Amino acid sequence: MQRGTEFSIMLGSNELMNSRLSGSEEALASLACSRLAGRRPLRMLIGGLGMGFTLRAALGQLDARAEVTVAELVPSVIAWARDQMAPVFNGCLDDPRVRLHQGDVGAVIRAAPSTWDAILLDVDNGPDGLTRKGNDALYSAEGLAAASRALTPGGIFSVWSSGPDPAFTRRLKQVGFAVTEVPTRANGKRGGARHMIWVASKAQKV
Repeated sequence: MQRGTEFSIMLGSNELMNSRLSGSEEALASLACSRLAGRRPLRMLIGGLGMGFTLRAALGQLDARAEVTVAELVPSVIAWARDQMAPVFNGCLDDPRVRLHQGDVGAVIRAAPSTWDAILLDVDNGPDGLTRKGNDALYSAEGLAAASRALTPGGIFSVWSSGPDPAFTRRLKQVGFAVTEVPTRANGKRGGARHMIWVASKAQKV
């Protein structure tokens, strides 16, 4: 939906994202980048294109040698990014560091062991899925183990959610991640709805 320069992506009566509210999606990138500061070159996988807030925030903090792959399952989201919502994306999809993959981020994770320095997931509504039942596999114990295998030693697995989920925190720890829960607001310091970001780090090799 569009109202003037404001865009909203809806699922029925549920608003999934709004172009005025980007704080927690930007935090998803900044928290991971701060943990990996100094790692060069850095390879990042972002699951979920959305309105590009996480991607743009990451590009603003990564150097010219970084590689960022964005996996987006829904073709319409990519089409909107190239057309109606192009002003929101502000050219970030044309950045030479970016590769856009139309497909399941879970398949990308499973196909590439020991590849990514950071995996950022903003897929569905978080671990408590809303749009696709198949997304639940990303947040299962098996899906988290696959994410751990896909990370390089010391890599970061960061997940956005519309709210807390203690069971998901336990699963992350059971897989072997060191986990920090970071409450965030939809509009950053200006407030908004309360969201949750998990920053989970994979152990360094001894």
